[in-house]
Amino acid sequence: MESRIYIETERLYVRQWKEEDLHPFYKLNSCPKVMRFYPNLLSRKESDNFVCKASSQIDENGYSFWAIELKESSKLIGTMGIADVYFKAHFTPAVEIGWRLDNKYWRRGLGYEGAKAILSYAFNTLMMKEVVSFTSSINTPSISLMEKIGMKKDIGGDFDHPNVDVNHPLRKHVLYRIGLDGII
Repeated sequence: MESRIYIETERLYVRQWKEEDLHPFYKLNSCPKVMRFYPNLLSRKESDNFVCKASSQIDENGYSFWAIELKESSKLIGTMGIADVYFKAHFTPAVEIGWRLDNKYWRRGLGYEGAKAILSYAFNTLMMKEVVSFTSSINTPSISLMEKIGMKKDIGGDFDHPNVDVNHPLRKHVLYRIGLDGII
């Protein structure tokens, strides 16, 4: 894995994954607080597979879920990026923006900083026309970030996530969108 930087912000490097990211990323994916809006914690194998898949997609497409490194400490603090949506839904095919940060770095504006830079990369470098984001309807922190970065709720776009069990409390999802001009 080559650690190429794709995006640099004031405090972050948005970069390709490195072998030494595997253990800290697994710790993040096995933290109940970080994963509270995901159906389950990830095993070490599932976490490593996420990194392997994302790394391959970055090499092939120039985007996926990148490693997020804090400049001041060179520490991996999570993942953030844009990726093709592979499940079937009323809004697919689509490209989504998403994030997962270590809870020690919440409420510092790092999610906003990284997400705004990634949207700029999506629209200005990759020339995408639209990016979506979705999350469980009870995930108010992510919904708040979607709104802060300029995304608008797709009225009538709510859906039951096909990869979440039918009776799971996280199954109902909201859909947000942003276009090239910042308007749906």
